[in-house]
Amino acid sequence: MRKPASMRGLENLGRVRLSRHFYMRDFLHSEIGNLYGIANIPEYPDIAIENGRQLCRTLLDPLEETFGRIAIRSAYRSPALNRFGNDNGLNCARNSANFGSHIWDMGDASEQGACASIAIPWFADQYDQGRDWRDLAWWLHDHLPYSEMYFFPKLCALNLTWRVKPKRTISSYVSPKGMLLAAGAEPAEKIADRRARYADFPRFRGIEYPDAQMGG
Repeated sequence: MRKPASMRGLENLGRVRLSRHFYMRDFLHSEIGNLYGIANIPEYPDIAIENGRQLCRTLLDPLEETFGRIAIRSAYRSPALNRFGNDNGLNCARNSANFGSHIWDMGDASEQGACASIAIPWFADQYDQGRDWRDLAWWLHDHLPYSEMYFFPKLCALNLTWRVKPKRTISSYVSPKGMLLAAGAEPAEKIADRRARYADFPRFRGIEYPDAQMGG
């Protein structure tokens, strides 16, 4: 697929289904793009689609099927949009640091990946009442093949990344700030202690959906 050069082409890109619950359009919204008039369109749509599918099928679909609707706060960024955000202090890392992260379609084979900044309303409500963000972090660690997690104070939102070569790191801007789990390290908390933290969480992929069958 070529980079869309028309409204119809962009519409068709947005209709590409990445997984059971997500379409490409879900990941193209950008406040920076809207405010500053920068089109957020993949340079290499086929690469962005493939990496987006991996992100959705391995990480986001299981979340949706466990906690109900998840909110996408920020996801794909075109290189031009991300560069503008970095140059103007708009919370975007430099492009080379975002390959395989928010920039889904750049970088060499070892850097391939995709990131979405998400909020989980089910957990955000509890976090607002004082629940520890690490309860969710350890649940994610024990259930999903993520590469990186980075937590933020508002809504206990997090950047969740899938990569071809996962790093398995957990970091946070929420107290206690810093790195909870470094690449290649084992969790400091034993598995039994981690499980106790999220014992009240919904059953993994426990939400049932109707069969996708045509009536008649």
